Amino acid sequence: MAWRHGTERSRHADLAGARAARHATASLAGLVAERGMSRKELADRMGVSPGRVSQILSGDENLTLRSLAAVAEALDVSVEISFCEQPAAEHREPLETVRPETADRLRPLTPSHH
Repeated sequence: MAWRHGTERSRHADLAGARAARHATASLAGLVAERGMSRKELADRMGVSPGRVSQILSGDENLTLRSLAAVAEALDVSVEISFCEQPAAEHREPLETVRPETADRLRPLTPSHH
């Protein structure tokens, strides 16, 4: 089924995408903080500007899998994507509460084992 702008389904998809992006960036920000790494150091490891790292960690960026993989590689972790059943709508956390400040409630990415 094609997504149509302005439909209830596309609105839910947009909210779900924003929620997933905020979850990912909160997890990444937590990992950066755990490692005591500056944005400049992360940028150097990724080969990008510190401004680009700020964009990625802002939570507002529509991240690609390549962007996530590049950050994960720089942090020496792997990216794991899974699809699971949605909790009932009344139990879902509203989009506006999933922010980097709530990173301690989110599961961080796990270190990769090579």
